[in-house]
Amino acid sequence: MLNSLYPAARNLLFRLDAERAHHVSMAGLRVSEKLGILQSISETSPAKPVTICGLTFPNPVGLAAGLDKEANTVDALGALGFGHIEVGTLTPKPQDGNEAPRLFRLPEHQALINRMGFNNPGIDAGLANARSSTSFSGILGINIGKNKITPNEEANEDYAIAFEKAYPWADYITANFSSPNTPGLRDLQSEDSAARLLEVLKNLQSKLQQESGRYVPFALKVAPDLDTAQIARLSRVLRDGGLDFLIATNTTLERSAVAGHQNAKEAGGLSGAPLTKHSTEVIAQFHTDLGQKVPIIGAGGIFTAEDALAKKAAGASLVQLYTGFVYRGPALIHEIIRAW
Repeated sequence: MLNSLYPAARNLLFRLDAERAHHVSMAGLRVSEKLGILQSISETSPAKPVTICGLTFPNPVGLAAGLDKEANTVDALGALGFGHIEVGTLTPKPQDGNEAPRLFRLPEHQALINRMGFNNPGIDAGLANARSSTSFSGILGINIGKNKITPNEEANEDYAIAFEKAYPWADYITANFSSPNTPGLRDLQSEDSAARLLEVLKNLQSKLQQESGRYVPFALKVAPDLDTAQIARLSRVLRDGGLDFLIATNTTLERSAVAGHQNAKEAGGLSGAPLTKHSTEVIAQFHTDLGQKVPIIGAGGIFTAEDALAKKAAGASLVQLYTGFVYRGPALIHEIIRAW
């Protein structure tokens, strides 16, 4: 029933400013889940478990970071059928993000542009919200980043603070060093910077594993705006450094696919259908360079089951939705699970 209701709900939401529509829809999900309405009208799909890095995901479809930035809607989103939910990005200190307006729709292109800037309540409040989840039985990922005011020379300290705090509560942790909306953040994807970040987090992971007796894998999330040589160099660093898995890809700065649209010149990362083909190509290149040693979660422009299967064929073990979910709703989750 929910699948048939979503198009009408989307039409109403699309009459609102994009960020306001987001807050209204998330609040609506939370209320309907608390009242038991969401569970009664949501579709169920067959279990299709996927195991990577010692974690068994109930199905191959997850929610990408950026939608539940405050980690306060996990149960409601889980009721829609996601096998894993990645919350955040959460930073050590709370931050407001960039000035509004900062989220723009491009419906003709089935795309979004955002320059949110890691707006979030901070790692402590975000984790408190996540811990209040009571019904989600899937895999919880916690996406972490550095604060905007933290210079890149001190970025690893921010990641380490957030990583250590997230460790007891996460099924996995993702270090986001590829958002285009924090100045200079993507510079951390250079070979030397990535190697240093990976070393810091692997050492901390080892320490926390010894103290807790629990191994929490972690991922890095990369941008699609890397050339073949950059992918090859970064893959060598990730493979040799012992990264558990990779998430590919984040949003793009490329605008050629949406040239001429009134919002095309807005600063920020472009997501959605214009990214579909290129993100799949980047996944394939990383898969070639990483081999079987580092599994990949594929993201970027997934609007159909065929899009998801193309990422699987390119080497992705799982997929994550964001913009496709905004445009298509929960029906997309179940289409992919059935086709996988």
